[in-house]
Amino acid sequence: MSNENEVLLDSGKPKGPKMKVERKEGEPTPAFIGASWAALLVGVSAYLIGLFNADMQLNEKGYYFSVLVFGLYAAVSLQKAVRDKDEGIPVTNIYYGISWLALIISISLMGIGLYNAGSIVLSEKGFYGMSFVLSLFAAITVQKNIRDTQRAKERE
Repeated sequence: MSNENEVLLDSGKPKGPKMKVERKEGEPTPAFIGASWAALLVGVSAYLIGLFNADMQLNEKGYYFSVLVFGLYAAVSLQKAVRDKDEGIPVTNIYYGISWLALIISISLMGIGLYNAGSIVLSEKGFYGMSFVLSLFAAITVQKNIRDTQRAKERE
């Protein structure tokens, strides 16, 4: 009886040696890269699909679209400036400050726009807010992964 159980338990294991993919030092895993891109695509797609289906005037849709694009650019720009500074790459204080200011302004514009949007129900406001934040975070992560991968290749 125990032989049958051992055979059943052993049948799910691979028979050969497990192939391990060698990564360069500092390179992100493929799973992390995929998850970052998936989060970016899900966040931006959800935001845009929600915006497309929203019962808003075109100028309101344009406002929320512009805030998303501005926020994504600001987040990536700030991540690059912070990373450059950390690695000793020269970054002017004006660029560093503008990057921070741009991100703060984009988040503020989103918050103020959602707060003052009388035509949007509270659940939609939460939806836009969460997909905006997810998109910003994912854009930062994707940019970080691209930079880490490039740096790992340069070390070869």
